[in-house]
Amino acid sequence: MKLKHSLLWAAIGTSSSMLLLAQAPAGAPAAGGAPPAGRGPARPVFSVTSNGWADGGEVPMHNAFRGDNKSPAFEFHWTLGPNAGNAPDTLQTYAVIFHDIENSTNKTTADTLHWSAFNIPGKATGLPEGLGPGDLADGTRNGPGIAQRGDAPGSYFGPGAGPGPFHHYVFEFYALDTKLDLPAKTTRDELLKAMDGHVIGKAAYVGRFHGPAQ
Repeated sequence: MKLKHSLLWAAIGTSSSMLLLAQAPAGAPAAGGAPPAGRGPARPVFSVTSNGWADGGEVPMHNAFRGDNKSPAFEFHWTLGPNAGNAPDTLQTYAVIFHDIENSTNKTTADTLHWSAFNIPGKATGLPEGLGPGDLADGTRNGPGIAQRGDAPGSYFGPGAGPGPFHHYVFEFYALDTKLDLPAKTTRDELLKAMDGHVIGKAAYVGRFHGPAQ
C-alpha cells in the first residue's frame, strides 16, 4: 500500500510540473533555466504634439484652407521608456506628409496629398506656425502638394472638405538619418522611396474637418 501511495504522489508531482511548464508565458525561462536573451538597449521613440488642437480633434478654421490656411505649430519629442530622452545621434532631418485619407484621387486608391516638406533640420525641436512657401532659410524644402501647381512653389494647404461627414487629415512625421537629395517638384512616391531605409522614427497627428453648413 505504501508503495502504491508513493507512486501516486510521484505521478501527481510530475503532472503538476508539466502543467506549470505548459502554462509558462512564451519567452519565460523554464524552472532552473537561464533567462531568455534580452532585446538589447531601449531605443528612443519619436512623437509630436500640437497646441492647435488635440490629436484626433477638430481642426480649427485658423488652420483650414477655408479659413486662415496657417500651418499648425508642432513640437517634436523623443522619449526613452516613460522618460524624456535625446534624439538618436544619427538623426539628420525630418519630413512631413499631410494628406486627406478620405479623399480618392482620380478614382484610384491614392488619397489626396495636401502638403509635404522635407530636410527639416534634425536640430529642430518642432515646426512654427505659418510656415512660408518654397525653400526656407533653415534648409526646409516644401515639396509636393495641392499648392504646388504650375510655377507655384510648394506650401501648406489646409483641410478643405465641404459640409457633410468629417474628413480625417493625417500629418505623418518621419525622422531620418539622411538629408534628401530631391528637387522641390518631386512626387510623393519619389519622396517615400528616398526615405525608405533611412527612417529612425515615425509619428502621426490626426485632425478632423468639415466645412460649415451652408
